[in-house]
Amino acid sequence: MDTELMNLKNRRVVVIGGGVAGSLLAKSLQFHADVTLLDPKEYFEIPWASLRAMVEPSFAERSVINHRDYLTNGRIITSRAINVTDKEVLTAEGRALVYDYLVIATGHLYSVPRTRTERLSQYETENEKIRSAGSILIIGGGPTGVELTGEIAVDFPEKEVTLVHNGSRLMQFIGPKASNKTLDWLRSKRVEVKLEQSVNLNSVSDGSRTYQTSAGETIEADCHFLCTGSPLGSAWLKETFLKDKLDIHGRLMVDKNLRVKDHSNIFAIGDITDIPEIKQGYPAQKHAEVVATNLKLLMGGGKESKMATYEPQSMKAIVSVSLGRREAVAQLPFTTTIGHIPGMIKSRDLFVGKTRKRIGLDPHIVHE
Repeated sequence: MDTELMNLKNRRVVVIGGGVAGSLLAKSLQFHADVTLLDPKEYFEIPWASLRAMVEPSFAERSVINHRDYLTNGRIITSRAINVTDKEVLTAEGRALVYDYLVIATGHLYSVPRTRTERLSQYETENEKIRSAGSILIIGGGPTGVELTGEIAVDFPEKEVTLVHNGSRLMQFIGPKASNKTLDWLRSKRVEVKLEQSVNLNSVSDGSRTYQTSAGETIEADCHFLCTGSPLGSAWLKETFLKDKLDIHGRLMVDKNLRVKDHSNIFAIGDITDIPEIKQGYPAQKHAEVVATNLKLLMGGGKESKMATYEPQSMKAIVSVSLGRREAVAQLPFTTTIGHIPGMIKSRDLFVGKTRKRIGLDPHIVHE
């Protein structure tokens, strides 16, 4: 191996966060640098497949992937970051990870188990919760709440499903046409949708089937699922030397090369960035590709002026939300459509095979 390649492989890259962006980046760099992936869980999960796994637990066998399955030449540390300096990352166990380049990809905070086995078991439990219920309350009408409602309404049409959303329309991150078409679709599946209302779960006692809305309405349901937004995974940064690089929303401010502002060797990718675009998996994957290109360039001694730049996805970019197994609503640049045609693009496999292939795995076969 020549000296230049040896020097390249000795560059220490620490990636914090094993979600969509962090996992793809670590995989892309594993044969080009000394890569460490720091993540509180032992696996990468394809997030847009999680709701299908709740109605079909076996689906998670392909969408929940141990980090070691794709990161065969990197270091995996199952822990969380609690501090960062200009030279190292400190883990919750007190381990110091020295870096030459740092990539922060901590996205949003989700409460999930540490191991893949526990996560798969959790889906079995959620599925049993759905199967045993005659009536189900879903709180939150964003994409997560809408997709879960759609999955349940299609797979379990006999269930009484109620969706409560505090906004004036569903999925307010997309246009009103898509919202209205989605509302009509849900009602056609006998879903009761209550807009401009919320549910205070703190007032619900354990075992109770009675829920009160902010409008004073009473809902009877055997179980509920909370599908409101999760906090950003940036709270830990507020006590570090990067605290001044967080905007008022807690997102890391980045430049056109996805470097944290005023730091030439620290990058941020995924939902934690302040890039003005819809926070979805596709842009996060694009972030990872840009930063992988830039790190390979910098580690190889290339000029900063040659670095790749990231073009934010248009707020009018294609957005697709699954409605059960075969249908979807899609907002395109010049039209909005709903039904089986957009569903053929996404809903059947939810891009799981494509995503597995992107990280070097067989689209269909799961190796235990």
